[in-house]
Amino acid sequence: MEFAPNADRGFFPLDEELELLPGMLTPHGYECLARLAGWVPFEKASELFEDFMGIAVSKPISQRYTEAAGAAYVDLQNEEAERIERDMLQAPKGGDKLQLSADGAMVPLRHGQWAEVRTIVIGEVQPPVQERDEWVVHTRKLSYFSRKTTAEEFTRLALVEMQRRGVENAKQVGAVMDGSDWLQGFTDYHRPDAVRILDFPHAGEHISLIGEFLCGQGTPEKKEWIEKRLHLLKHEGPAVLLREFRELQRAHPDEKVIVGNLAYLEKREDQMQYPQFQAQGWPIGSGIVESGNKLVVEARLKGSGMHWADQHVNSMLAIRNILCSDRWKEEWPKVAAQLRLQSSRKRSQLHQTRIASKASALSPSLPIANVSPSPFLLQPKRIEPAKKSTPNPWRNFTYGKALYQRPDPPKN
Repeated sequence: MEFAPNADRGFFPLDEELELLPGMLTPHGYECLARLAGWVPFEKASELFEDFMGIAVSKPISQRYTEAAGAAYVDLQNEEAERIERDMLQAPKGGDKLQLSADGAMVPLRHGQWAEVRTIVIGEVQPPVQERDEWVVHTRKLSYFSRKTTAEEFTRLALVEMQRRGVENAKQVGAVMDGSDWLQGFTDYHRPDAVRILDFPHAGEHISLIGEFLCGQGTPEKKEWIEKRLHLLKHEGPAVLLREFRELQRAHPDEKVIVGNLAYLEKREDQMQYPQFQAQGWPIGSGIVESGNKLVVEARLKGSGMHWADQHVNSMLAIRNILCSDRWKEEWPKVAAQLRLQSSRKRSQLHQTRIASKASALSPSLPIANVSPSPFLLQPKRIEPAKKSTPNPWRNFTYGKALYQRPDPPKN
């Protein structure tokens, strides 16, 4: 067998015509494998893929393909967030009544490390319904955006999902969250006129700590004491409760449990007007994000024996966001297109490097700039680097008669 000594590795022109993806699988096979591995561990995904498709793939292949697809989607969303900031894109029409709830969850990394993943959940608030002799508000059509990053960067990157859901143009928005400062900054940045509601169970935790000091831990007296205060808070508001706690503080001026929890609740008195919020048809609990943490993050990234490389967490979160938001058919074509573009860019760069290397070996004086690129390679369109966002709010909005200036999100 003879080989052409000067031949270079190329590609089959029909690869792009057929819209093939990098690797050994067909586009459909690649999609099926990534979708399976987004739901179940990589080893189980490989087994199911062989059962369904009749194609044997190893666990490392399953992991590599899925993480590559997730990384491509992360790149797309990052670029979109920059484009929104740079071009000041207008958001689509939002719903009549949206709920925002955000929180963090911890995931295990390699070498015994842990990292916080932040998630925002957006949903449409439904009219109250009566269940078990009380009115309950449900939130439907939930979508998720998750990242392992700082509070500041998360606030900025979440623009892509906030824009998609039309949050800034929704008629009413309720931010039902715990009392963390970064969540207040998040709300200031995206929708400063949102109705801010302190998650009711979170308020109950601070009340419970005071009850534990007064009645002891795990006692029947403590349970009865807390139930009465929570009922009072839910149906009459915080005013009476805060007066009681202030009297306790005067009786125990040096007790940190009372002083600290009272200060926390006093600072958020406006966010604990639960009778008013319920009358307006708002939910008073952030259960959608607590469930979101379990569904999106923990169900796939916190399994037994799982430890993630730091650089792969966001890739898996991106896949989980698509799956759990029920947007796979809508988003996968974008992921596939990004994978093909990335492959084309790598192939083009490799080809140019080889041409330059051969030209340099044949004629060291030949300038590299004189080497013409192959006409058969897909030349990716030049993408101008996005301008860095200014430290000022990314946009000012007028809601009604008041002008709100969005401050920078707080740093961790």
